[in-house]
Amino acid sequence: MARPCPTGRHDEHNVYAENCPCRALLDLISNKWSALVIGMLDERSAVRFSELQAALPGVGSKMLTQTLRRLEAASLVERSVYAEVPPRVEYTLSELGRSAAVPLGQIRAWAEEHIDQVEFLNRKWSEQN
Repeated sequence: MARPCPTGRHDEHNVYAENCPCRALLDLISNKWSALVIGMLDERSAVRFSELQAALPGVGSKMLTQTLRRLEAASLVERSVYAEVPPRVEYTLSELGRSAAVPLGQIRAWAEEHIDQVEFLNRKWSEQN
């Protein structure tokens, strides 16, 4: 699955190679909270922190903050600060983030469609609830 690096910074891009920086990106986008944040931002134009947190039950403020910062650092999310009182901050997907939203949306849909076939997770979920 190796691909030549178009920027010339590496010989190739190969997520199976131990030292390939693609692994860090794969780690970021395969994270549960990253995938859910990207999905929420894909469904809405601009979202405030409190709206994201309300739409994602179970995510704490610290985890959401860390996730948004990582996604922003990777250029997947854009953060806009408006000079108002109190200051208003909104998050949107960048063009790069919108391209990641497509396969992540397919993964979320696959999970919803096939969860009933995954017995181990069903048992674990039942034990917790």
